[in-house]
Amino acid sequence: MTHISNATVEIGNKFYMKDAKDRLTPIELVKDTDKLEDQLVRKLLGHADDLNQQIARFKGHCFDDVGAFLDLLAEKYGWRPRDGAKGNMTFTTYDGCMKVQVAVADTLMFGPELQIAKGLIDECIAEWAEGSRAEIRALVEHAFRTDKEGQVSREAVFSLRKIDIDDERWKSAIQAINDSIRVQGSKTYLRFYRRANSTGRWENVTIDLASAELPSALVTAAA
Repeated sequence: MTHISNATVEIGNKFYMKDAKDRLTPIELVKDTDKLEDQLVRKLLGHADDLNQQIARFKGHCFDDVGAFLDLLAEKYGWRPRDGAKGNMTFTTYDGCMKVQVAVADTLMFGPELQIAKGLIDECIAEWAEGSRAEIRALVEHAFRTDKEGQVSREAVFSLRKIDIDDERWKSAIQAINDSIRVQGSKTYLRFYRRANSTGRWENVTIDLASAELPSALVTAAA
């Protein structure tokens, strides 16, 4: 068996294409539109792979440059940075029209204490049923509602901590929420901004397909 491409194999003097169930179909029996679609997807994915590698190299160069600049600053002030030191930083051009932000975001999850918090809050809501404000009940219901992956909304749970209620069970529930927070790791993000002048509005320079602007000719064609 000889592979002519990822899509086509040669067996003897005949050519075949493998389908999604690993069955070999003689190439002359495959519809022309299916062949063209196969070629289209492979071509686009090839470009996507190349772009992904370029972005990975770009990201690596950015962090190398930031690290080199921080080393220079550390040397100036006689400080030796610890391995793994992290923090949010903003770098700006001299004219104040461009900036790069390095943002560190922790990856959080909730431990079993969250279920204790839910039980305590459920008790409170049940007892306050008639006198409790509807918006608080809605906020609590939203906070503990799970998504398709069985995860609760971190922001919604955190919003409960802003509600100050003079009830020992509520206070215990909020403490349980605080105790349930687990830091699983962190991710570092690069964000790029520019503006027309020093008093203008910052515009985000995005590096993703969803936010990339199409050439005007393509936008017209798509319309």
